[in-house]
Amino acid sequence: MPGAERRPRRRPALCVTVHPLFLLFGAATAFTGQLFAFLAATVAAAEHECAHAFAARRFGYSLDRVVLMPYGAVISGDLSGMTPKQELAVCAAGPLVNAVTALFFVALWWLYPETYPYTDVAAQVSLSLAVVNLIPAFPLDGGRVLRVLLRPLGSRRAGAVCTAVSLLFTAAGLAWFFVGCAAGAPQWTLLAFCVFLAAGCFGGGRYSRIRFSREKALLRGVEERRVAISADRTAGYAVRFLRDDRYTVFALYEAEEFCGELTEEEFVKGAERAGWEKTLGELSSESGRF
Repeated sequence: MPGAERRPRRRPALCVTVHPLFLLFGAATAFTGQLFAFLAATVAAAEHECAHAFAARRFGYSLDRVVLMPYGAVISGDLSGMTPKQELAVCAAGPLVNAVTALFFVALWWLYPETYPYTDVAAQVSLSLAVVNLIPAFPLDGGRVLRVLLRPLGSRRAGAVCTAVSLLFTAAGLAWFFVGCAAGAPQWTLLAFCVFLAAGCFGGGRYSRIRFSREKALLRGVEERRVAISADRTAGYAVRFLRDDRYTVFALYEAEEFCGELTEEEFVKGAERAGWEKTLGELSSESGRF
């Protein structure tokens, strides 16, 4: 309604959808003997995106939507307000988790060599996903890192440079594919990857703010939940304690002494106004409770 106050709403933490080409590609692998590799890539991609979601959650953002595509996934949402340091941390989370997973398999082979034949594909997929995502092209994490580094140029110029670099890598990949075709050895995986890059050139994954509303919950009644926490903790850290089925009140402590409290409403409004890097003590001071 025009002129009415817009109340914040909680958005789903994670929404996963499947592109039709993903299912088509998966069905094709079943006939070519590559089904296990496809499933391993899917699990690795899901692990990758969950790492992004967890890292974004720590800074007060949630993963809005994940679309599974052949040999990859695309994230959507809104990054507005996230600091460069936070954005770099979120970008690094996916490749880092894949790299750790690959190292886990290597350690497993060293301890139990007999497991190698059953885990070599999964390890290769995890390592490949970590390395490939370092390429500075959208929708890969390297493309997001490039955009952060180019932020001083301005949003429009940084976006134009990132799009140009992404198209350059796409063109190089297609050229490599056609060279393989001329040699009688077409690399269809490379073609799928180029299509994936082309689809992300004008998109790019983003994250969205976590939003909360207690209007319906308060009508039916909701249990209050107190969380004892240091006043030096940031809002981005404390957001993990909020629950749909509880109304949270933060009891703040300094040097193990109670120094004030912060209601959920004060916490959310203060964090959205002052930023998720603010400490709970600062938010409480601004609300007059500290």
